[in-house]
Amino acid sequence: MLNMQDYSAKAQEVLNTIPVILARYKQTQMTSEHILLLITEHGSNAGFEIIEKLAPDVAAVKRDTERAVRELGMQSAPMAPTGQIFITPDAYRILDEAKKEAARMQDNKIGCEHLILGILRVESSGAAKILARHGLSVEKVYTTIKEQRSSGGTAEKDNLGALQKFTIDLCEMAVKGELMPVIGRDDEIRRVIQILGRKTKNNPVVVGDPGVGKTAIAEGLAQRIVEGNIPEYLKGKRLLSLDMGRMIAGTKFRGEFEERMKAVIDAVKKQQGEILLFIDELHTVVGAGATEGSMDAANLMKPALARGELRCMGATTLEDYRKYVEKDKALERRFQMVMIEEPSVEDAIEIVNGIRPVFEKHHQVKITQKAVEAAVKMSKQYISERFLPDKAIDLIDEAASRVKIENTYFPGDLLNLEKEKQLKEKEVEESATLENYEQAARLKAELEETRNRYQARYDEWKKTQETKPKVVNEFVIAQLVEKWTGIPTTRMLHSEREKALNLEAMIHQKYVNQVDAVNALAQSIRRSKAGLKDPKRPTGSFLFLGPSGVGKTELAKVLAEILCGSSEALVRIDMSEYSEKIAVSRLIGASPGYVGYEEGGQLTEAVRRRPFSVVLMDEIEKAHPEVIHILLQLLEDGQLTDGQGHTVDFKNTVIILTSNIGTEQLSKRQHRVGFAADSEELEKDKLVMDELKKYFKPELINRLDNIIIFRNLKPEDVQKIVDLMLERLNERLVDKHIKVDMTERAKDFLAKKGFDESFGARPLRRVFEKHVEVPLSDMLLEGTIEENNDISVDLDEEAERLLFQIHQPDTRRV
Repeated sequence: MLNMQDYSAKAQEVLNTIPVILARYKQTQMTSEHILLLITEHGSNAGFEIIEKLAPDVAAVKRDTERAVRELGMQSAPMAPTGQIFITPDAYRILDEAKKEAARMQDNKIGCEHLILGILRVESSGAAKILARHGLSVEKVYTTIKEQRSSGGTAEKDNLGALQKFTIDLCEMAVKGELMPVIGRDDEIRRVIQILGRKTKNNPVVVGDPGVGKTAIAEGLAQRIVEGNIPEYLKGKRLLSLDMGRMIAGTKFRGEFEERMKAVIDAVKKQQGEILLFIDELHTVVGAGATEGSMDAANLMKPALARGELRCMGATTLEDYRKYVEKDKALERRFQMVMIEEPSVEDAIEIVNGIRPVFEKHHQVKITQKAVEAAVKMSKQYISERFLPDKAIDLIDEAASRVKIENTYFPGDLLNLEKEKQLKEKEVEESATLENYEQAARLKAELEETRNRYQARYDEWKKTQETKPKVVNEFVIAQLVEKWTGIPTTRMLHSEREKALNLEAMIHQKYVNQVDAVNALAQSIRRSKAGLKDPKRPTGSFLFLGPSGVGKTELAKVLAEILCGSSEALVRIDMSEYSEKIAVSRLIGASPGYVGYEEGGQLTEAVRRRPFSVVLMDEIEKAHPEVIHILLQLLEDGQLTDGQGHTVDFKNTVIILTSNIGTEQLSKRQHRVGFAADSEELEKDKLVMDELKKYFKPELINRLDNIIIFRNLKPEDVQKIVDLMLERLNERLVDKHIKVDMTERAKDFLAKKGFDESFGARPLRRVFEKHVEVPLSDMLLEGTIEENNDISVDLDEEAERLLFQIHQPDTRRV
């Protein structure tokens, strides 16, 4: 009789109905036709699913099988005792072949799918002839079984082997071309192969930052195994990836997880070194499946790892390795670490070039070489929290998707025609409903004309789209980086060399005087742009010294606008608010357990959100010494670690500190006479530097790229500032189509009123608001000034006030 323990639950249900079928047809011998009839009648099993998928008409298969069984007639074995069942030789061979198929497929039990294969293997049997007549073959059944199991859609899961249930065959994926090509990393893969060749502790663990290509090492190894480009001791081996999610899913009762894990380990051991097990996110095995009084996956694996019966390859991040694996010394000693560093820009370009055809084929676009280089270089410079090549690959993928999708959008005129067509259709329908047939006929003619115009425009657009090249270039990459980081595209596409060379001229277009300060600043920025500075340090770090109102803060704003494309890229921090020791936590974020821990620091959070910016720390001398210590790390290493443990990169920022140190001593010297101008300025600079050294330690002073001393403004400088203020006022009035002109006399009046030797140009803003902006706002609200008016401003010398003359559109001066 049959040993039912060898069969799956579904197969047992099917075979247990043998007596019922034989009794129905008054037969005592089980034939191949009976086995097939049992499978088709039962319905809910993997064998029936295969027939249902491959046979054109499953009902016809069942009818033919029933007919074949009936044609057998009333049979009984010679000298057979009443009620005893006998198995024919064909049926025995089918059961034997089914057992072989289960072993070949590494399944624990014989299932109905194996019975179907057994029937087809015994070609002389009646059941095999029926299945062949309906289009089934061994090859087709094998393909269907693989599809069922890969999708998890089979009705019989208990007969799958542990490896089929809980692992993914990377070598099989490599054969099918489902893995991404692995470019480079030859040294790392060779090191992994060396460790796998050891007698004991032959278990490599690939450790590196997220996105540097740890999993790709395993995929590269699988591809080499398939290609045969590997040492002899690894040829023919299979690399299986363990899915811990599947292992844990559905383990409701104690012991179920351990049973699954043990089954996987035993299955690997049974293959006697033919299988290499890969565990992505290796740290997940520590504690996985552990409940009170039970072992986790790591402890279940340790004995097999130590004896070399289980060759295992892992991958995890350095942070998770230290947090989980290093704490379990017994597990750590069984693995050999292989560090994976972030690739260089050149290597990353080579990697992205290698996988470029995959994305071109998927998105049906052309990716240029410049786009690849831009993706790598821009992601390296502007996306600091992620790692190459992952961030560059993501840029290429999303840029290709963007180009593909943009080609599917209708142009505006075509959308308008579509709306017009829909409106005409609605009007025709309404006219017909109201029985206004004359109007309906006229509207129908208009509708037909609109439809013709729409179709003609649609055909033209479609033809254009088919011939239009779908190209991903560096401009598309730059636009995408702008979306990710907020850095304006024009800033990245503008020639860096041209901008650096013309920096002084660009600053002076928006900034008045301080020629020495601007020159010193531009020289330091040029050195950085030329690549001569330490790449880990900030783009520039400066200390602006000078009295109030000379333009220190204004220069920082202008620099942010020119370098970063927007004045909003200025991160301004008033250091007088950080005069206490506890204020450090406000700057970089509170430590864990303290109030405000989740909020992040004012400085670190601002730079994390906008890594390309100008950081202005106003009145640095008022900050607590502990805050100064934080700045030392920032200026030297170009990074800070916030309260949440995030490392914030400052290498794309310009750090500007401002201070009024030495201004009191300078003001006392203003009345001294008898010195030449140049020697006087040199003496002032020396005086300021001496005062600076009293306040700050040499560590801070020596870490700065430059210390820039601002001179007091002169009356002619203030008049230029008036010109800038007038220009900004006109920019705000552009939407109202109003322009304000001012005579030289009016400008001189404002400059004299707004200039103060002690406060510099600060009073000028108040004077400009009082004498220009307030009267203009009153006239706008009263309706005296309307859109498209020109305003000329002159000086009434007797009354010492400004006069406003309005020019109507018809009398506008040209």
